[in-house]
Amino acid sequence: MPRPVKWRRVENIPENKYFAPCSKGKCGCFEGIEEVQLKIEELEAMRLKDIEELTQEECSVRMQISRQTFQNIIDEARKKVVTALMENRAITIGGGHYTKNVCNFKCIACGNETITTYEEHRPVCHHCGSNKVVCNKKQCITHCER
Repeated sequence: MPRPVKWRRVENIPENKYFAPCSKGKCGCFEGIEEVQLKIEELEAMRLKDIEELTQEECSVRMQISRQTFQNIIDEARKKVVTALMENRAITIGGGHYTKNVCNFKCIACGNETITTYEEHRPVCHHCGSNKVVCNKKQCITHCER
């Protein structure tokens, strides 16, 4: 059984989520145009690396993922963008496995730590299944109130 996908922390979610090629004087009709879907975490990886000009290690720390995972994400993102540009495809941004808030919770029952997102309404210990978990404030990036 494969490991569960780790949440990727993103700081920015764009307002505009659709970009389409436009020949001079022929904008407005996008029916039938092929699309490439760029995941939110892929856009975040490009933003951190290419706009903020952070190192790969700094980017992976900000997204709370390994350096190898970061490299895989940014490689896939760049491939999608270049494909869209070269083949006159639209880029739609959305989806993925991301969160804006990741917290480190400690289980009162077994003492193990569990990383949980705000999107998960009820944090549960991944080790013992208990719902008696509390936020570990010293590692909490967003200072949650759980």
